[in-house]
Amino acid sequence: MPNTNKPAVEGSENALDKLKFETANEVGIPNYANIDKGNLTARENGKVGGNMTKKLIQYAEEHLKG
Repeated sequence: MPNTNKPAVEGSENALDKLKFETANEVGIPNYANIDKGNLTARENGKVGGNMTKKLIQYAEEHLKG
């Protein structure tokens, strides 16, 4: 099933994908771009999303502080 989620900022798809794959590699899931995510546990997929969220919040906070 294709992903139908749309980013809030048009044109950010590639940067978000890059962040997703880097984050997956950091949490111990190499080759995340080419694996069947249905074969991963909810915990594994959630770890990727949760760590992406942490990074995005950190990025926003750094840029908000001026």
